[in-house]
Amino acid sequence: MKIIEKDEGQKISFSEIGNWLNIGDQLMFNLEKMEDDAAVHIDVMGSANGKLRESDGVYYVAQIDIPPRAYTEEEIDNPDYSPETDGSQKKIIKRDPVPFDMKNVTLTLFALKEGVFDE
Repeated sequence: MKIIEKDEGQKISFSEIGNWLNIGDQLMFNLEKMEDDAAVHIDVMGSANGKLRESDGVYYVAQIDIPPRAYTEEEIDNPDYSPETDGSQKKIIKRDPVPFDMKNVTLTLFALKEGVFDE
């Protein structure tokens, strides 16, 4: 995982367990399950009393960015090809998803607000 520290100061604790990301022992994300064909962006925010929330809070604590799912492509014979069928193609493109890799995820950390988070 790529880590970016956005500003100076104490950051929230986090840990990786396989494809899971634990933030501040309050939120856990299965990042592999969140991967999609479009990029995924998750805001982790803190409330005024120090509770972490996804996309709803007063302070930015972290942001998680998962790039779009990648695919390998291979041209193969179309098993449904029929020369009699109008529009049928002899070859088709087979797409297989590339396995998820935590190294492609970016975690951006923001400084915690003093007196709000006890880490």
